[in-house]
Amino acid sequence: MKRRLLLVCLVAFSVCFLWVNVTKAVTKEDFLVKNTKSLLNLCNAKPDDPLFVPAIHFCEGYLVGAFHYYVAANRGPEGKKLVCFPDPPPTRDQTVKMFIEWANAHPEYNNELPVETEFRFLMQKWPCRKK
Repeated sequence: MKRRLLLVCLVAFSVCFLWVNVTKAVTKEDFLVKNTKSLLNLCNAKPDDPLFVPAIHFCEGYLVGAFHYYVAANRGPEGKKLVCFPDPPPTRDQTVKMFIEWANAHPEYNNELPVETEFRFLMQKWPCRKK
C-alpha cells in the first residue's frame, strides 16, 4: 500500500512538474506583447527554452524602447516628467531586473498593456516630486 501511494504521489508530482514547465515556455504569440503577461513570459524565459535569446532581447528592447520614447516625447521645458531617477541612476540591467521582480509580484496587471505596467512600476519606484 505504501509503495502504491508513493508511486501515485511520484506520478502526480511528475505531471505537475511537467505541466508547470510546459506552460512557462515562450510562445511565438508572446512576441505580440498583447499584455503584460506576454512580456513577462519573454522576460522570464529560461536558458533551455529554444526561444530564450530572442525572448530576452525582445524583453529588454521593449522596455528600453518604451522608456526612450517617453524621454523623447517629454523633452524640453514643456515636457511632463513622470519618472525621476536618483543620482546616480540604476543601470539598465538593474532597472529591468527590478521591473521583472515587481511585475511578477503584481499579477493583477497581467492583462494590462505592458507599457502601462512598465510606467506604473517606474512612477511608483522613482516618482518625481511635485513642485
